[in-house]
Amino acid sequence: MRNWTVILLFAPLYLFVLFFGLGPVLLADGSWSERLVTALIVFLILAVFTKILQRVLRAGRKGQ
Repeated sequence: MRNWTVILLFAPLYLFVLFFGLGPVLLADGSWSERLVTALIVFLILAVFTKILQRVLRAGRKGQ
């Protein structure tokens, strides 16, 4: 049950980062290099969130 709670807490974080991170990448009128840097930062943030989620889920599995 705890895993679903954690996943439901992380889902809005992912959506928030995707909406406000990839929106400027797709819709901005900046240069390609600016868009690329923004996209890399967004993917880095998503990778960090994924790593944190994996650790939290593993810690919850060990506690059961």
